[in-house]
Amino acid sequence: MNAGRVIGRMWATRKDASLEGRRLLVVQPLNFRGAETGPELVALDTVDAGVGDRVLYVTSSEATIPFRPGLTATDATIVGILERVDHVTGSW
Repeated sequence: MNAGRVIGRMWATRKDASLEGRRLLVVQPLNFRGAETGPELVALDTVDAGVGDRVLYVTSSEATIPFRPGLTATDATIVGILERVDHVTGSW
């Protein structure tokens, strides 16, 4: 699971049929301290996130799990909205 911030929306007039009716959002990956890491990506939204929201997203085959049993053409899916991150340092 990864953290990110929604920085925009994307529209596609032509897309795979499995994406019909689904929202595409542009996400800036973040580390859990809030610093930007890596390039932006496009993710399917399953939690009604909006621009500025900090979100949790999954990639790879895990990105298709919220849409089972059908197949959905996605590499990234937003699965949660981050309300707060508590970061504890130190040894176990």
